[in-house]
Amino acid sequence: MGRAGLVAIISDVHGNRQALEAVMRARRQAGAGALWCLGDVVGYGADPVWCLGTCIGADRCLAGNHDLAAAGKVPLSMFSDWAREALRWTRRALDRSGLAKLERLEPSDPGEDASLFHASPLDPVWEYLVTEEQARAGLEATAAPLVLVGHTHVAAAWRLLPDGRVDGGFIRGERTIALEGARWLVNPGSVGQPRDRDARAAWLLYDPEANTVTFKRTPYDVAGAQNAILQAGLPPPLAARLSSGR
Repeated sequence: MGRAGLVAIISDVHGNRQALEAVMRARRQAGAGALWCLGDVVGYGADPVWCLGTCIGADRCLAGNHDLAAAGKVPLSMFSDWAREALRWTRRALDRSGLAKLERLEPSDPGEDASLFHASPLDPVWEYLVTEEQARAGLEATAAPLVLVGHTHVAAAWRLLPDGRVDGGFIRGERTIALEGARWLVNPGSVGQPRDRDARAAWLLYDPEANTVTFKRTPYDVAGAQNAILQAGLPPPLAARLSSGR
């Protein structure tokens, strides 16, 4: 049974059931009782129904830009050719109930202790937050001690120190960060489609009691996810990229 205080934070699952199943097992082994999802549950991958069914039950769950597009809330013209094709397929794969669940999700969930945004505090749907300047703007636009974002598919952490300095950057592999003494903006990376040349699923373990976050990487059945994409008739490059983490 999970410890109530520990929180598993996931983002950008993108319909990858094999990756999400592996992370859910790792979450249970870590003892995390709560689950927060930063959005993009669907898109690209071959199992949107299963992934949505798992993520919609999270304690906090956001919509990402792909979720909003599948629900018809943003235009498909905003996406690349492969993404548009996958989104059209996803719309067909989800029943009316699934699409209605996506439609109810929002891309932000500000909170007193931790604020959640799919992309960034200034643009929760579209901004790719990748620089110290963007991190500063995001932290200055919020008040919570911990701000969580996804969307880039790359794990990262920036801190705003009491003297006004901002530092940080991308995180590779597994690492624990103590949050004491600064406000933090943290990206857990992507469960279903990492883009940091590491094929393992990326996620975050948050311990509010210890005031730490731990970046986690979990191996999963990449070949199974690739085969599912190909069998679904989705664009083959969406399968090929999984093995290289790009």
